[in-house]
Amino acid sequence: QVQLVESGGGLVQPGGSLRLSCTISGGTVSSYVMGWFRQTPGKKREIVAGINASGRVTYTADAVKGRFGISKDNARNTVSLQMNSLKPEDTAVYYCAGVRSQIVPRLQDEYDFWGQGTQVTVSS
Repeated sequence: QVQLVESGGGLVQPGGSLRLSCTISGGTVSSYVMGWFRQTPGKKREIVAGINASGRVTYTADAVKGRFGISKDNARNTVSLQMNSLKPEDTAVYYCAGVRSQIVPRLQDEYDFWGQGTQVTVSS
């Protein structure tokens, strides 16, 4: 059974940076499409970034394009989300998710397994 554990969340000032990591157990990160989603109270979980199994194809949502980047580390079996130039509106719980797929799905329901989430708060 594949399990995901996120880390790296916290409180950061506007303009600052954070790096989220997601460690995979029970599976190999290079076998899966991996995505980072975020959710705020009362809203749907939305994709922030995704990366295909090989790591050569990525997707980044318009709201974070140019500020966030997703990457895989096959040796460490992790997927990371580098977040720069953070804004208060980036405040959310961030989730790591995975699925076996030929494309990078963008909807929550298309992913098979999830981490428990990590809180990111951007505030002065």
